[in-house]
Amino acid sequence: MKDRKKPRTWTDSLDKGSKRKKMDMRFGTWNVKSMYKQALCAPSRNSFLTSRRPDTLHLYDFYSYWREVAGNFTTLPQYFKENGYHTKAIGKIFHPGISSNWSDDQPYSWSEAPYHPPTQHYKEASVCPQADGTFGRNLVCPVEVRFQPGHSLPDLQSLDEATKFLQAQSSATLSPFFLAVGFHKPHVPLKYPVKYRELHPLESIHLPSAHWRPSALPTVAWNPWTDLREREDVAALNVSFPFGPMPDDYARLVIQSYYAAVSYIDDLVGQLLSELRAVGLFNSTIVLLIGDHGWSMAEHGEWSKYSNFEVSVRVPFILHVPGLTDSIRFQRKEYLSSSALVELVDIFPTLVELTGLPVVPPLCPVNSSLVQLCTEGISIGPVVEDAVFRKGTHYELQDTATQSGSYLTERTLSQTGNMLYPENSMTTRWTQKRT
Repeated sequence: MKDRKKPRTWTDSLDKGSKRKKMDMRFGTWNVKSMYKQALCAPSRNSFLTSRRPDTLHLYDFYSYWREVAGNFTTLPQYFKENGYHTKAIGKIFHPGISSNWSDDQPYSWSEAPYHPPTQHYKEASVCPQADGTFGRNLVCPVEVRFQPGHSLPDLQSLDEATKFLQAQSSATLSPFFLAVGFHKPHVPLKYPVKYRELHPLESIHLPSAHWRPSALPTVAWNPWTDLREREDVAALNVSFPFGPMPDDYARLVIQSYYAAVSYIDDLVGQLLSELRAVGLFNSTIVLLIGDHGWSMAEHGEWSKYSNFEVSVRVPFILHVPGLTDSIRFQRKEYLSSSALVELVDIFPTLVELTGLPVVPPLCPVNSSLVQLCTEGISIGPVVEDAVFRKGTHYELQDTATQSGSYLTERTLSQTGNMLYPENSMTTRWTQKRT
């Protein structure tokens, strides 16, 4: 999966999964407008798991549980659970903490207690090697796994748990399952096994051509990447706040580690898909790979999430549908894609339709606060079929991405930016938020 149209991100498993015949289908990845609703973990996850946009939930941060402040809405895994599926969560699915009631929405959404890898407890530990031989709480954090607390890393433990779950499924007594595996990386800190850095030699890392802040950019549209500045290695650079650029040499180190973290997760995804094949379930299992937000890497001088630049709101969307994306017509192609605009709120109705559950959730009314089950997305099943069979149908899938508040004063949710996609262009409209 070549990041930003530059052949630098080593994602062998995802590339094979999206291009190799008889395997996964590349659908709506980097060359397709696949978007999520807000460049922040909790609002994005609340949105696609309830199939309602942040402007409907009125939740733009981490500090509220939607069932208590927005409505007792049916979630995607809950709907499958209520329709006879065994639902299991591994890793980061709902955002942890108060935004999912400190329980990952248990018992509503899951058939058993969600699994969180024990080594996630050391997320903020000072384990990152530094030049002087000490260890810090850094952004750039390649590590030797055997020296880490617990002798492992969270995503390695999540892979082990997912593998055990798949191995426990017996084809003779198999009941349908909904398995959600949430790998943490490439979330900051960029902590990953050091071996993946070797895939991305520093001399191969280049900065974007426009890696400075545009002089006319409104301050409300600027994210000062505070989450990076808080890391010890970045803090030591003494970068001026809020607009000061990161030094070019260190910017390349950050990009190198981001690519390495992506390659790390790509490897784990490949191992998980291999296990799905080994237990004989690949040809009867729908597989969807997404992210909850993008990440800026020096484009326009920006870093991290939070902003409304396209690199922050565009996500991978890779879909494998047995009997459809592995059809005879598909096997003649390296990969398939679509120019239709896809939202993550489309996931709920899409998976319900593709699995043949009895009722696809209806579209939500304007005021849906008292409606337990509805969707603000639409099924993209017809778009997938169109890509496979090349019908040439034009689909109008509406999308806007929302950034709420000026992130120069992060908790002041006073303005809202909506990113619009008319035809082949993009614009962001900022408005004063009504209180």
